Amino acid sequence: MMHLLALGFSIALTVLGQFFLKTGSLSKAEGLRLFLHPATLAGLFSYGFASLFYIVALRKIPLSIAYPSVSLSYVAVVVLAHFAWGEPLGLRQGTALFLIISGIALLYKA
Repeated sequence: MMHLLALGFSIALTVLGQFFLKTGSLSKAEGLRLFLHPATLAGLFSYGFASLFYIVALRKIPLSIAYPSVSLSYVAVVVLAHFAWGEPLGLRQGTALFLIISGIALLYKA
């Protein structure tokens, strides 16, 4: 159970990392300052911590289950981007997200 929790934290931190990287990319900073922007750095740190939790999860969860599970972050990022920045979330995106979730559900039922 602890390893599933670690996988969940990894996915959540990956989503948070995407949020921060997008936020940093929208700043007016240019060149090196863009990469040193606090939001960009927070995104990179989020990815680093996500990797640590993912390693813990991999100790007990088969890679064939853990790696596809990470695609749940795609679903969360698309929904987050829609609400945070008004990015599109229409029928095409909704169908794609449904297919991702369905695939994960099938994987865990197998």
